[in-house]
Amino acid sequence: MPFLEHDPTDMSSFKAHLAQSKRILALCGAGLSASSGLATFRGAGGLWKTHDAMSLATPQAFTKDPSLVWQFYSARRQAAFSAKPNAAHHALAALSIKNKDFITVTQNVDGLSPRAGHPAEQLFPVHGSLSTVKCTSVFCNYVEFNNFEMALTPSLAPQPADATEVDTDVQPPNIPLEQLPRCPKCAGLLRPGVVWFSETLPADLLDDIDGWMEKGPVDLCLVIGTSGRVWPAAGYIDQCRLNGAKVAIVNMEISSDPALGGVADADWLFEGDCARILPEILEPVIGTMDQVKEILGDQHDTFPAKTSQGGVSPEFIAASGEGRGYY
Repeated sequence: MPFLEHDPTDMSSFKAHLAQSKRILALCGAGLSASSGLATFRGAGGLWKTHDAMSLATPQAFTKDPSLVWQFYSARRQAAFSAKPNAAHHALAALSIKNKDFITVTQNVDGLSPRAGHPAEQLFPVHGSLSTVKCTSVFCNYVEFNNFEMALTPSLAPQPADATEVDTDVQPPNIPLEQLPRCPKCAGLLRPGVVWFSETLPADLLDDIDGWMEKGPVDLCLVIGTSGRVWPAAGYIDQCRLNGAKVAIVNMEISSDPALGGVADADWLFEGDCARILPEILEPVIGTMDQVKEILGDQHDTFPAKTSQGGVSPEFIAASGEGRGYY
């Protein structure tokens, strides 16, 4: 645990500050979904242990080997769609409903936050969504949101449930292009609707976040399950602090990762599982988890996710964010 002059684990002082906070921003990463059984992006397992996940998440990798990249993302889709939101997702969703001046900037593409009932207008998935697919042709504007098919083509079908043994020495098969997901509009090759390395984040979402920042001082920044080192999203920590916010970090790796973004200047450090810690520290506002279920009502564990726009986009505009769940 990094040295700070005050006690960074003092939950009572955090709760007192939370109770009087109005404008709150949460920056979330893969640790938020760890208790849902989803590996972090860099911790992909099974067949993908021998592959560098970061090297597959680029436009260049897709151009070079669309079969390999589609199989990687198909496995991620199947894992995400099989998972369930955990108590941390529900706690943030309840906080959003209780406080309309609270927003969540998530780097996760698993779709568990909207499935937990998080209001779409307060959720900014800046890295896109696994449930979005779009055409790669520059002459086509086809985009489909909220596609929760476990297998977009027969060649991408999930492994049988009894296939518990995975030989990591076996390489994924080379699927012919014609057997990969194709655009129903132009027959071009579809791609996952996520933001890859070297690609820009959706401008309209960034503009909306900046607009929220400019409305006034920020009272609290929650840094949840993220290294705080992936830019530009990580810049929101410093931006919130410059706007007057106190910073609380919730992460399982505070002790083991001294370079964790924001730790040195944090006001509170809560080490452990987000699904255990978030419901506890947010209780002054959201109440108990039984009360959270009442707050969420029929939105609790919604699947497919309710988003502000679904289905096929009739007109794809490059800067459009699907109302929260695109790119």
